[in-house]
Amino acid sequence: MGPPIVFIHGIRVSGTMWDPVRAHLTSPSAAPDLPGHGSRRGMPYDMDAACEVVAGCITDLGGRALVAGLSLGGYVGIATAARHPALVAGLVAMGCTAKPTGSRAAVYRLAGRLAARNPSLAGRLSVYGFRRALPGPVAEAFAAGGVSCEVMPSVVEAVTAEDPLASLAAYPGRVWLVNGSRDPFRVDEQEFLRACARGSLTHLPGRGHLTVLADPARIARFIESAARAGDSMTSMETFAP
Repeated sequence: MGPPIVFIHGIRVSGTMWDPVRAHLTSPSAAPDLPGHGSRRGMPYDMDAACEVVAGCITDLGGRALVAGLSLGGYVGIATAARHPALVAGLVAMGCTAKPTGSRAAVYRLAGRLAARNPSLAGRLSVYGFRRALPGPVAEAFAAGGVSCEVMPSVVEAVTAEDPLASLAAYPGRVWLVNGSRDPFRVDEQEFLRACARGSLTHLPGRGHLTVLADPARIARFIESAARAGDSMTSMETFAP
């Protein structure tokens, strides 16, 4: 068995989004809520605080873990790997290979401000979107911990202040970049791959940004295989969902 696995959730949702995947694991795992989300709703968000939550969770699991994150969770995973490389046994970064700069950052800021103006409405629209895009149990897991749209502006500012390419270059461990083939967040994936000291890239055909989690059992197998791979350089194809 490989190391434990720490899952990091996306923006405005909580660790419950990973429950359908974790249900298929044999490895120990945890999915902490980041500041301002879920059980930590109301707490201020910044990237250092988010990384400390992840690092603390890894410490609680024994001091070394594979980290897996989607979207915001992927960016937080990258930042954590750079800040705490000794704790991160490997990184599965999903749906997070778009550089948060330039006009893209401006769009994110606008979306965050709009959501924060009416968090209740934005939350309801988010849940509606989850239910339209994802299978029933997966969609409900996304919504189960609450939807914290008021935190979105501070999350966007924290992410856009980071340099994920430099963070990937600073991390010496294995990195699995995973993108749905229809995910717009894969736009800079080749730059992200080149930044990795020991990286691989996998596409999930026909999947979008959230629908990479539409088949939780396959994602669980993928992530557990990555955890078991440890420091080996086994081909990524071995683990393709």
